[in-house]
Amino acid sequence: MPPMNSTDLARYIEATEGTSKPWLLVLLQLQQLKEQRATLAPEDYLQQVQELHETLMAMGEWWVGIEDEVFRDLPG
Repeated sequence: MPPMNSTDLARYIEATEGTSKPWLLVLLQLQQLKEQRATLAPEDYLQQVQELHETLMAMGEWWVGIEDEVFRDLPG
């Protein structure tokens, strides 16, 4: 299965009620950023990747102990 584009990923997130899962929303933002990379200055792209990384790291390890529940429905 080819990787999902941001539109497909957004549909997946919506269909699986993933809007309540903040890490999926970060994944969507990262995919959107990857799709815009060619139109961004390298420093802007890097800054936005760093911001997404900070957002993801701020979520902490909330998933520890419930990995099967959290990650079972990942696309791909």
